[in-house]
Amino acid sequence: MPRRAARRHSGERQVTATDRPTILVTGAAGQLGFELAHWLAPCGDIVAIDREEIDLADADAIRRALRAMRPRLIVNAAAYTAVDRAEQEPALAEAINARAPGILAEEAERGGAALIHYSTDYVFDGTGDRPYAEDAPTAPLNVYGATKRAGEQAVLASGAAALVFRTSWVYGLRGSNFLLTMRRLAAERDELRIVADQAGTPNWCRELARATARIVAEGFPALAARRGLYHLSSTGSTTWFDFARAILGEGGRARLLPIATADYPTPARRPRYGVLDTGLFERTFGFALPPWREALQRCLASPAEPSSTGDSAAGHL
Repeated sequence: MPRRAARRHSGERQVTATDRPTILVTGAAGQLGFELAHWLAPCGDIVAIDREEIDLADADAIRRALRAMRPRLIVNAAAYTAVDRAEQEPALAEAINARAPGILAEEAERGGAALIHYSTDYVFDGTGDRPYAEDAPTAPLNVYGATKRAGEQAVLASGAAALVFRTSWVYGLRGSNFLLTMRRLAAERDELRIVADQAGTPNWCRELARATARIVAEGFPALAARRGLYHLSSTGSTTWFDFARAILGEGGRARLLPIATADYPTPARRPRYGVLDTGLFERTFGFALPPWREALQRCLASPAEPSSTGDSAAGHL
């Protein structure tokens, strides 16, 4: 299997080859996986892979790769995220979002490794009106949400030293996401119709990666002791319409019009409300992500790729 070179940065702490564990990051071509490969570099030797290296729909390929690689930590940022297409491809979504995380967890348990896996607010039906805690009943409205719920359940049932982080509305300056879509459409059109009756919390992928690296830097024993399900998210809430306004600012070319969900039908139903309660995460790990507006302003003022001399996490497993 091809092995990408570990991404190393001038700011990372120097340790010998013998005490640097292997950290496998899946979904490395995606917005979150790309950031994780950077911010986790001080903690170990990064093997950053995407679908070209391991087909997560192939259970045997996953097992072969992990047994050959023997990572100390697996960080699974890969997912089938095409929410509407999943309605037509449920088997593929199930293979990647549900079965693959379970296999990663089984192999982590088998090899004495830790696992970090990311899930979504779409496991909820959105009928609530207050932030969802980790133990709130789940009732996904679409195939994507149902397969992500099955994936987190498989990870948590595996017995592995695993952390499952639910998050929401992930964006960044690379890849495919709402922020980049709004910028592109605003440059092409005079008017944009944006859904204004769905509420959630935007999350900059760089903040998610930095938070993950901060946790990993505390070491394997601390990670294993805190195994479980957490909501990892910025604070506050907004609608897609107000998120678009915050992205584009005032005085742009495109006029923004708020619309109802019913005016923008999609193959997959979306939850009306998906704000996550982050209290358990904050109490357990001792820090919180910034409010979403603050994170967005940082994102808009930052380069698309993280600095090689930034404040990467220190420490290793």
